[in-house]
Amino acid sequence: MAQKTKIELKMGVATREAFGQELLELGRENKDVVVCDADLSKSTMTAYFAKEFPERFFECGIAEANMVGIGAGLASAGKIAFVSSFSCFVLNKGFEQLRVGVAYPHTNLKIVGTHSGISIGEDGPSQMSVEDISLACSLPGLIVLAPADEVCTRKLVRLAAGHAGPVFIRTGRPKVPIIYNGDQTFEIGKAVEVLEGSDVTIMANGLLVAEAVKAAELLDAEGVSARVLDLFSVKPLDREAIARAARETGAIVVAEEHLVDSGLGVRVAQAVAESCPCPMEFIGLETYAESGSPDGLLDKYGLRAANLVDAARKVISRKRA
Repeated sequence: MAQKTKIELKMGVATREAFGQELLELGRENKDVVVCDADLSKSTMTAYFAKEFPERFFECGIAEANMVGIGAGLASAGKIAFVSSFSCFVLNKGFEQLRVGVAYPHTNLKIVGTHSGISIGEDGPSQMSVEDISLACSLPGLIVLAPADEVCTRKLVRLAAGHAGPVFIRTGRPKVPIIYNGDQTFEIGKAVEVLEGSDVTIMANGLLVAEAVKAAELLDAEGVSARVLDLFSVKPLDREAIARAARETGAIVVAEEHLVDSGLGVRVAQAVAESCPCPMEFIGLETYAESGSPDGLLDKYGLRAANLVDAARKVISRKRA
C-alpha cells in the first residue's frame, strides 16, 4: 500500500549485510541450503554462514566461473544452492557458465552479487558493476531482483530460496536508508508503490529508491505530486503498475545505478511503449566511473534526489496538453 505521508528515512545496514544475515537464518532452518563463495566471504557476508555451517560452505577461490559451475552442480543434486561474489565478477567472469549451466537447463541456482554499481567507491571501476543488470536480464528464465533496503533484501532472499528456478539478487556495499517496515510484502513480478502521486512517477530500485523518496518530498514542496514505484523486480517487470503509472500520471522518470543504455530504464521504456506511451526521462550512468568516496561518486555522476527533481520538472513540461 502506498504511503500518503512523508517517509522518515533512517539509516539501516547495507543490503549485502542483510543478505548474509538472512542466509544464515535460512541455513539454520534448512539443512539443504549450501553456499559457494569466491574468496570474498568477509565482504559478501557469507562468512556468517561459513562460520556456523563449514560443512555446507564451499570456498571456490578467485574463480567465479568455477564457482557457478560448482553451485549449479549442487543445485542439480537437489540442494538450495547460493553462489556469491561481487556483482562484476560473478556476472562478467561467470557469464558463460551462467548461460550454459544455469539459464539453458533452468538450474535452481541462486546468484547473489554484492558491491554493485558505483557505490562500491574507492575500489574503482574494475570492481564496479554497471552492466550486471543488463547481463542478468539477457539470460532467459533468470529472475532479476534489486532490493532497496535491508527489509526488502531479507524477504527477497527467502523468495529466491523458495522459487523453482535461477534467481539473481543485486546487493550493495554501503549502508542504505530503511524504506519499509517489517510488514511489507514483496512478490516477484510486482512493484511496490512507495508513495502515491498524480503528476509524475519516479521509478527506481536499489539505493536510488531512497533518493526517489527524497525527490518526491522536494517536489511536494513545489506543489508537484510524485508517485514513487520501487521496481525491485527487474525481471519480470510489473507491466501493469508501469502502464497504470503512465496512464494516471502521464510522465515517468526512471532512476538506476547502472548504465542507462541497457538497464532498468530500457526495460521500462519497452513496457511503456507497449501499453501507454508518455514522456520519459532517464537517470543513470553513461560512462564508467572513477575511484572515489561513494557519496562523492553519486554526486558527480548525478544519482541524487536533486537530479531526479530536475528530470521530473523536465518530463512534466513535456506532458501532452
